[in-house]
Amino acid sequence: MKLKHLEVFHAVMLTGSVSAAARLLHVTQPAATQTLQHAELQLGYPLFTRQRNRLVPTSEAQALYAQVQPLMAQLERVRRLALALGRDEDTPLRVLIVPSLAVRALPDALAVFKRRHPDMPVTIRTLHSREIAQAMALHEGDVGVVYGSAPHPALHEEAIASGRLVCVSRVDHAGADTRATVALDEVLRSPIIRIDERDPIGTMLAEQWSRLGVAPTGGITVQTHHIALVLAEQGFGPAIVDSFTAQARRDEALHVRTLLPEITVEVRALLPQGVRSPRAVADFLKALRSVTAEHR
Repeated sequence: MKLKHLEVFHAVMLTGSVSAAARLLHVTQPAATQTLQHAELQLGYPLFTRQRNRLVPTSEAQALYAQVQPLMAQLERVRRLALALGRDEDTPLRVLIVPSLAVRALPDALAVFKRRHPDMPVTIRTLHSREIAQAMALHEGDVGVVYGSAPHPALHEEAIASGRLVCVSRVDHAGADTRATVALDEVLRSPIIRIDERDPIGTMLAEQWSRLGVAPTGGITVQTHHIALVLAEQGFGPAIVDSFTAQARRDEALHVRTLLPEITVEVRALLPQGVRSPRAVADFLKALRSVTAEHR
């Protein structure tokens, strides 16, 4: 099968019809039909049968699709990389950053950065740490900002700031806990709002309570630190987040306590390996370091 055969086959499997596949590929329906028929002729067996005006994949098509999916995903990554490599020098500074740092630290850093580069356009994408590493490897960003380490052979890391995990909870009633610190095992005695274990910080937290021989019961699990913070502000219970996220709280009734034993949270920048970064990237990282130092 040629590449054009695979593209049409993949599109039909995704959309369920030749007409929808043609629209997805920006070709005419007759052209898509002819390509699919030619693929079947080359293979010597049908890929689809028609039942009640719809295409149904044959068993051969199902087996083939399992191998075609990763191939098409790789092809899409090549296309994205080729597009990114052809960027003009005058294009914006592209920042990829985890969602919670985009709420408070990023605006503060941009305010500093814009004093030096007032006319430079900036594009911002919020992704999770692993997604940022993948996008940076495809040259889809000039700088990525993540929690923890995200090793990749095409990237190198630079330290930005070091914070800690904290517990945030409301103190709008008499007798509320206003201590500056709290033990993790004490927090886990009641339901909490916590970060999913697929997140780097969620993983660190899970490792910590495993060492202590305790685990949370009930509560709410979320994917982003800022959502955890908002839910805590709304009174759904205490939340465990990083100290940078805690700085974005809007409610003065939300009290911040450092977790004990202290769990360090690292913020790092991901940059292309072996490529000298533009001056604007260095200035942005300098600005980010200055504001995150204040937010610790």
